[in-house]
Amino acid sequence: MSQNELTNHLTDAGVLKTSRIVDAFRTIDRADFVPRKYLNEAYGDYPLPLGYGQTISQPTTVAFMLEKLQPQAGEKILDVGSGSGWTTALLAQIVGPAGKVCGVEIVPELAELGRKNLANYELNWAEIKLVTGELGCPPLAPFNKILVSAAAEELPDELLSQLKSGGRLVIPIQNSIWQIDKAAAGKFRQQEFPGFVFVPLV
Repeated sequence: MSQNELTNHLTDAGVLKTSRIVDAFRTIDRADFVPRKYLNEAYGDYPLPLGYGQTISQPTTVAFMLEKLQPQAGEKILDVGSGSGWTTALLAQIVGPAGKVCGVEIVPELAELGRKNLANYELNWAEIKLVTGELGCPPLAPFNKILVSAAAEELPDELLSQLKSGGRLVIPIQNSIWQIDKAAAGKFRQQEFPGFVFVPLV
């Protein structure tokens, strides 16, 4: 299987729909972000271990979350739990050079791996930061969109506070994916999509 075939599988299944997201999936090769020993499984529609208790997420799940997030050209986006850098690269490809993507990771080895993988692409408007003791990236806030790739026990207030008015957060909470829209006057609208499994957000 190739990246193109994986993308076709996701579009045929109706998971990938938006043209900018489809184009990003065709351009950003998952094989560039999986450990070498799993290279022959890079296009499998399932998560793969990265070590340190972390995984690179299942392509169907990533596609589903990006479709819910609906990143747009020129937006500033926070990617929490950037891992090997795949979602950071996908987001950067979607927002384009007028945008900005900040991936944050708590495992030093994975932050370094993500930076190396990201360097395979000319996405100078994306970066991966090593963070400790804080959730997200308050110095660069507020963000138009926030994507979280690990499951929280409950909705983290510190991420909501880093979201612009009119912004959107897509986050796994326990075994569901939640889409949180921040309306004016600090009100939030929530939608739940159950039936997913993620590594825990720590």
